[in-house]
Amino acid sequence: MQRWITRTFILFLCVVALTASLYAQTERTITVRMLDGRTGKLIAASNYQVRIDHNQTVHVNWVTQNEDGSSKLTLPLKASLLSIQGTYDSAEQIYLSCDTTGDKNKQGDHWYDVATILSTGVAAPNSCIKFHEAAKLSMDAKQRMVAKPGEFVFFVRKRNMFEQAQEDFTDR
Repeated sequence: MQRWITRTFILFLCVVALTASLYAQTERTITVRMLDGRTGKLIAASNYQVRIDHNQTVHVNWVTQNEDGSSKLTLPLKASLLSIQGTYDSAEQIYLSCDTTGDKNKQGDHWYDVATILSTGVAAPNSCIKFHEAAKLSMDAKQRMVAKPGEFVFFVRKRNMFEQAQEDFTDR
């Protein structure tokens, strides 16, 4: 009888510990690397603007920068889609994403599946570099462009003078 009580008690403790750990997990973490679309070099943004699930609420406090220039993005468990933009010039300007540069709306949000990022990793398309330029990149730059499970890699560029003038004109 004593053995049965001991085994039951141990089983009960295991179930409680497992249940507590499931309830304690309220967020997921993704490693973000923002790369220059032409050189493949890692860019440390002034800030990041994160949106989830087609909601326009911007979450800048979900991202913390790592020492190597990459960033850690902490998302709530309920998040299923992700859109992220980097900023520069003390968060005054938004980098143009190279997955949207062919679009008429160059600041349009592109949404990425969080489950795919976590399971296989996602490297966004890079339309900022031509094929012959990509062939000349260093091996280190090419390796940074590959996403591992739990990583999101996206490519950006700064606005050119024409794009900046257009934005300044439309802001008036």
